[in-house]
Amino acid sequence: MPDLTLLAVFLPTFFFVSITPGMCMTLAMTLGMSIGFRRTLWMMVGELVGVALVAVAAVMGVASIMLNYPELFAILKWVGGLYLCYIGVNMWRSRGKMAIIEGQQTPSVSNVELISQGFFTAIANPKGWAFMVSLLPPFISVERDVAPQLIALVSIILFTELISMMAYAAGGKSLRIFLSRGDNIKWMNRIAGSLMLAVGIWLALG
Repeated sequence: MPDLTLLAVFLPTFFFVSITPGMCMTLAMTLGMSIGFRRTLWMMVGELVGVALVAVAAVMGVASIMLNYPELFAILKWVGGLYLCYIGVNMWRSRGKMAIIEGQQTPSVSNVELISQGFFTAIANPKGWAFMVSLLPPFISVERDVAPQLIALVSIILFTELISMMAYAAGGKSLRIFLSRGDNIKWMNRIAGSLMLAVGIWLALG
């Protein structure tokens, strides 16, 4: 286990990093508005797996290799960004699986698609890699077994990430309820689509 003093610093540090608006938080809010809080949990599963992978890679030194080959990130970012933009355009036009259709309770996007969306958004985010490389290794003590420390720290990271995404998804669901009162389904799609487009462009160009 990591030193308790280090944990006392680590927890608020990564909670602040997690709660700060970013690609994954914006995605959680967007999906919370378009498909609801419960369905958005599937995206969170994929995102958490991606974050855990990035965290472990940062400690193992794989991240430094990835960061030295930006063309790998360019491929991931552009493919993921263009896909999100494609979804965003369809949502804006009230088309596609994630659009809110009048008379339909929730869009019919599959759980696998949601998991994949969260996973690729997490691993294609260079800022996420940079944060892990710069913030995570200093909390690992070479005088102790690395595995228990890594398990404890990654568990804290995933917990803070999950709480943050749930808060954003709940906010998106509340926005949906507010807008649906005035029968503004078209505007709900346009707001969700615009946010999805923003995440896609952010991912591709970030």
